[in-house]
Amino acid sequence: MMPDAPLRVLHLEDSELDHELVRAVLEEQLPEPELLRVEDEAGFRAALRDFQPQLILSDFSLPTYDGLSAFEEAHATAPNLPFVIVTGAMGEEVAVDTLRRGVTDYVLKQRLERLAPAVRRALAEAAERERRRQAEEEVRGLNLSLQARVEEVEQLNRIAEERRVQLEQSAKQLAESLTLQKTFLAETSHELRTPLTALLGYLRRLEREIGVSQTLSDAQRVAQNMTRLVNDLLQLTRGELVQNIEPHFVDLGELLRAVGRDYSIRVRTPALEVVADPGRLNQVFVNLVSNALRVCNDPALVWIDAHQDDHHVYVDVVDHGPGIPDDIKPRIFDKFFRGKEAGSAGLGLTIAQQVVQAHQGSIVVLDTPGGGATFRVRLPIIDEDDEAQDDMLLETSLLDLD
Repeated sequence: MMPDAPLRVLHLEDSELDHELVRAVLEEQLPEPELLRVEDEAGFRAALRDFQPQLILSDFSLPTYDGLSAFEEAHATAPNLPFVIVTGAMGEEVAVDTLRRGVTDYVLKQRLERLAPAVRRALAEAAERERRRQAEEEVRGLNLSLQARVEEVEQLNRIAEERRVQLEQSAKQLAESLTLQKTFLAETSHELRTPLTALLGYLRRLEREIGVSQTLSDAQRVAQNMTRLVNDLLQLTRGELVQNIEPHFVDLGELLRAVGRDYSIRVRTPALEVVADPGRLNQVFVNLVSNALRVCNDPALVWIDAHQDDHHVYVDVVDHGPGIPDDIKPRIFDKFFRGKEAGSAGLGLTIAQQVVQAHQGSIVVLDTPGGGATFRVRLPIIDEDDEAQDDMLLETSLLDLD
């Protein structure tokens, strides 16, 4: 393919007549070629630098220079530049040697009709070599890019493998930690049951000997709650739910006031009556109050506020402590979950939630206005038309008769 701009041709020739003959042939066959003639090595080198030819025509033998030396000079700076020998005489062996060295072609001066076809062929071959060179460069560039991507993927795979190993190790350590925690809680619960049973026996014996008193009754209630808590710990460490509920008519207001007396906190509650297990409800509010006191370290910052509507009773255990971050709230009732202020095994809130749900109620954690946390327990109130409550109470009465 011929270029649209004039073809720049450098002609190394010491004969002005031969140069004009070559010009005439090229101008007849090619569109306005631009020719520059030089006669020696210095001129040839200067033209290579300044003229930047697209084709070189060279005589084979000159008085102070030769065609093969010119070819070597041109090839060193522009390997794909077409180079055609145009000479008066050349033996077959010399011609073969020039082609073997890389000269594009040769034309005898007495057969200049071959010059234009030789030039076209040389330019086409040069253009093809240039396209091949560019394609090879693009392929090399793609290979380098692909190699970089492969190395990047390998690096990511190594990082992913390292993370996987780290996660497996963390999961293994967590599993071992949970196993140790469950084992510790189970063994501790077993160890606590014996002295608690003995303590309850001594309290009942003392009651028979000296009679009933408020202090003794409170002590027995606390000991019974501790015994129930120990039993709940055993259930939870075995993966069991808190299900053994014994419902009765319960004066919820009095139960809340008793918790307030035990922990010296304020209680504001109207007269409230629910169908529930009093020991279990006491356990719920003891857990919530003790947690609030642990984070506040001041009973004046904790109080209980209760009220009801047409269908439910609401009991708020309110504190002005550090509060609970929003990202922790969804996990606050999870078994063994402990926050920054944790001082327990992380089972108290789990037990509280299971007890409340067993009473067909709910428990949520809210933000206290001004700072802190509010745990709101919602329980159904007594409904004369509620068959579920009637059946529950009837079943309990029959069990008591047995």
